[in-house]
Amino acid sequence: MIDWERDLEHFLWELNEGFTEIASLLMIKTWKLASHSLLIHSVSLSGLSSDWLENIFLPFQTEILTNPSGMKHVFVWEDVWRTKTDIVKSRLRALLGKTHRIPARLTQVRRIDQPTLTAFLEANHLQVPTFGKFKYGLFLPNRYYRVLAAQDKIRTDEELLVAVASFSGAKKITRNHEVYRSFELIRFANLLNYTVVGGVDKLLKAFIKEMNPDDIMTYADRDWSNGESYERLGFLFQNATPPQDFWVDSLTFERHYDKKENDIKVYNSGNLKYLLDVKKNRK
Repeated sequence: MIDWERDLEHFLWELNEGFTEIASLLMIKTWKLASHSLLIHSVSLSGLSSDWLENIFLPFQTEILTNPSGMKHVFVWEDVWRTKTDIVKSRLRALLGKTHRIPARLTQVRRIDQPTLTAFLEANHLQVPTFGKFKYGLFLPNRYYRVLAAQDKIRTDEELLVAVASFSGAKKITRNHEVYRSFELIRFANLLNYTVVGGVDKLLKAFIKEMNPDDIMTYADRDWSNGESYERLGFLFQNATPPQDFWVDSLTFERHYDKKENDIKVYNSGNLKYLLDVKKNRK
């Protein structure tokens, strides 16, 4: 086990979660957290080759993600852990129910600007910030700071941004012989180490009330999600997209799309596409 994997395992110990390391593939360690029906797979970049990725890893990944075992799977790549450790830890805490919870009913929803969205996503989201045509935030007034963690209760600002969502502009799409004004939910993020309970639902309702879309589509990242959180909101599964390849700088561990010297090839797990048919629900 190499240094970053020891750090990940130590973090799981700190959470006081019972887990066992189970047999896995070369360059992959897998921890089983039976009480949460969760398998965490760490993928090391050391010695990684395109041949191993394409002939061993991708078939392994496809098999476990499509096998109805009742287990959730998370893939933690070395480059993601090294560049976004705090966000990875926050996501794992959320999966294990270890984040601080903020009821969405205590928050106020309103539009935010692109710089505010970008700054929040950079600090709280694993993927790169993107442009959003419509951007919303959930703000917690200081009179409710009592629900925050101890170190945050001493804040002196009037409110705290605790969640954001960004949406695309409208596209006209023909579906079932009808023309739909279709939008995309591009990004959603909670504040680090917090979960706004009902936050996505509140942001969606604010967007729907203001923009009156016919449908909203979105993607669930299969490295971290099986999509069930979207299904609880009424989204319906459409299809799965194949894994996408990236290149990682072997010195900075930054991901990009174009190969450069000494880069390492990696893959994500693809996405699950979901659709919320607002038009049908209105009828």
